[in-house]
Amino acid sequence: MPRHLILMRHAKSSWDAPALDDHDRPLNRRGRRAAKALGGWMRERGWMPDEVLCSTAARTRETLARLALPGDIGVQYRSALYLANPEAMLETLRSATGACVLVLGHNPGIAEFAGRLLAAPPPHGRFDDYPTGATLVAEFLLTRWEQAGWGQARAADFVVPRELG
Repeated sequence: MPRHLILMRHAKSSWDAPALDDHDRPLNRRGRRAAKALGGWMRERGWMPDEVLCSTAARTRETLARLALPGDIGVQYRSALYLANPEAMLETLRSATGACVLVLGHNPGIAEFAGRLLAAPPPHGRFDDYPTGATLVAEFLLTRWEQAGWGQARAADFVVPRELG
């Protein structure tokens, strides 16, 4: 049985308070709409995680909340995902136990992580820059996440918020 990784970059964040620490920046209005739309897209496509690994940053936590996922999904907030490089993201993924795992993180690491996981990129013009809200669903033929490595996954789905209206 395949395992699925839903790899989501947080939605658009606000820069209205320049003195605010980066970790504490919330979503802006566009980001709030995008996160809600991404949650609808996930439900419509049947991509429901049974485990969530989320950066501790305010913008990732708010993105997760606005996805409006069912309340029985196990959520873990991981400081290691805040501005993580691809190696740290892979190490975090390897600790997962769910069959379908949502990882919420940040660029620049998340774009490189997505690219390195896949055997071939999806045919999408925005995949390489992984804009805010970009979401990849990657399929792995593994029995345990501990076995995850570079180039093992197939792109099952990819979307950016602009496509959701």
